[in-house]
Amino acid sequence: MAITIKDIARKANVSITTVSRVINQKSEGIGESTRKKVLEIIEELEYRPNSIARSMITKQTKTIGLIIPDIRNPFFPELVRGVEDFANLHAYNVFLCNTDGDPKRELEYVSLLKEKNVDGIIFTYSCAENILRLEEIVIDQNISLVLLDRGVEDQKFSSVSIHNESAGYLATKHLLDISHTKIGCITGPAQFPNSKARLNGYKRALKEAAIPFNQDLILAADYQMDGGYLAAKTLLAEKDITAIFAFNDLMAFGVYQAAEEKGLTIPNDLSVVGFDNIKYNQLLHPKLTTIEQSVYEMGEISAKILLEQITQGGDVKNKTLYLEPTLILRESTKKLEN
Repeated sequence: MAITIKDIARKANVSITTVSRVINQKSEGIGESTRKKVLEIIEELEYRPNSIARSMITKQTKTIGLIIPDIRNPFFPELVRGVEDFANLHAYNVFLCNTDGDPKRELEYVSLLKEKNVDGIIFTYSCAENILRLEEIVIDQNISLVLLDRGVEDQKFSSVSIHNESAGYLATKHLLDISHTKIGCITGPAQFPNSKARLNGYKRALKEAAIPFNQDLILAADYQMDGGYLAAKTLLAEKDITAIFAFNDLMAFGVYQAAEEKGLTIPNDLSVVGFDNIKYNQLLHPKLTTIEQSVYEMGEISAKILLEQITQGGDVKNKTLYLEPTLILRESTKKLEN
């Protein structure tokens, strides 16, 4: 037979109300010795609260949703771990939703999570237009929400990401510092703010070096390896370039493939810089120079902000947090000899 709060109250010689208040962390006015005694008996009897019953009392389900576009991308599992570890540490469970970059599924998952009465949602979107729908679904329903990795320019939600403009500048300046001036750039989808910001960093570095910006050296792809491969094939076939900056490591993998097919060696014939510093890029030969994001920390911080919004409600203002990038120098870039 399942243990109930009546059993806890009987053994602790306290009221059912006292046990309920201790369980729901509302133990004001309850002596510390009583609270500890109740908690010890809960642990001894291995009592597990009924989450549905508790949510009816507290108006919270102790659950949050996490929506990501592609669990196959090695960037996202580390992000998920950061969110989940912080949430679990604070007794929250996480519903993980993978959209495969499908805008329709994004909205379906938001509606599903709303039906599940989650207390909040952490969202990495694939379709920027869905943000307008989020305002209807999330704000009207008073569901807390944090945008992760991809913010929006018209900020109505908290967001956590790397400082993408600085990251784009850092990657491009490294290539300029080793004498490359004809630098191809494979961006993410043009409508994503993080892609725009990285490109702005690329432009800033060129401007500082007094090198004219050439739109013909910029190709947009989809943050996938195949997209990086196709963009690199075009750049290497049509443009006289000596280096490529890819806006994530998966697309940089595609650059390696395209370079090999064309008979080019990295870094002797082509220098390559990626973005993310996912673990698998060290398996490449040569190892990939890349921009490192503190991915796990981004997940942790987004969960922390979300739980603050859930527990403190309107007292918490929207936050826009940027983590600083780091250039990880490896073997895929080389000084260009005159």
